[in-house]
Amino acid sequence: MSDSAAQSGSPYRRIVLKLSGESFAPPGERGISMEEVVHIAAQTQRAMLQGVQIAIVIGGGNILRGAQFTAGNSSIQEATAHYMGMLATVINGLALQDALESLKCQTRLMTSVKMDGVAEPFIRRRAKRHLEKGRIVIIAGGTGAPFVTTDTAAAQKALEVDADILMKATRVEGVYSEDPEKNPHAVLFRHLTYQQVREQNLRVMDPTAIAQCMEHNLPILVFNYRQDGNIERAVRGEKIGTTVTSHLE
Repeated sequence: MSDSAAQSGSPYRRIVLKLSGESFAPPGERGISMEEVVHIAAQTQRAMLQGVQIAIVIGGGNILRGAQFTAGNSSIQEATAHYMGMLATVINGLALQDALESLKCQTRLMTSVKMDGVAEPFIRRRAKRHLEKGRIVIIAGGTGAPFVTTDTAAAQKALEVDADILMKATRVEGVYSEDPEKNPHAVLFRHLTYQQVREQNLRVMDPTAIAQCMEHNLPILVFNYRQDGNIERAVRGEKIGTTVTSHLE
């Protein structure tokens, strides 16, 4: 697929798409809705037909978040809770893999936590080779270490596989001055710098992920995946969502 990418309408050769676990469930619900998963898979399939290589880093918040066990007097240690969250991302990865393959996409599920029975270990060179062969690579298990979010995992994996851009799919249009689900008058930003995100403490990704992207000049696009066709539009380089780069255009 890398050869055909140059012939496509996409400005990108390779992207990393960050999906939250919440994208696998209807709004306000938990668990996995295969209707939601297939909707994302179909968008991803159509995006891949633009000739771009796609790796997907997946969260697990629809099943559980490690933080839910660390508040109060939980008997579960914080590191253990984070490992539990990593396993949740693998469950989501398996669901997405089957949804994509039901649409005749070639996929590989790779994890940062070794579990040979269900997925390949994440090895950078192997992941890049899968992408070059036109396979959609699903990366689960976060970074494989506790105390790190899947946002940071997405930034790290994007850098490891030499992605051109990190795309974060959310349930709102992009980055706002405040939470638009709480304040309908919140302002949508179309373009920000990494420094503005840090100084204004905007909710884009966690600070470590922003710092990694800033250090390596990796662009970020935040957009609404719930609007059908937006993953394809993002891949084509259309002006949607919020772009975060080193300098304003």
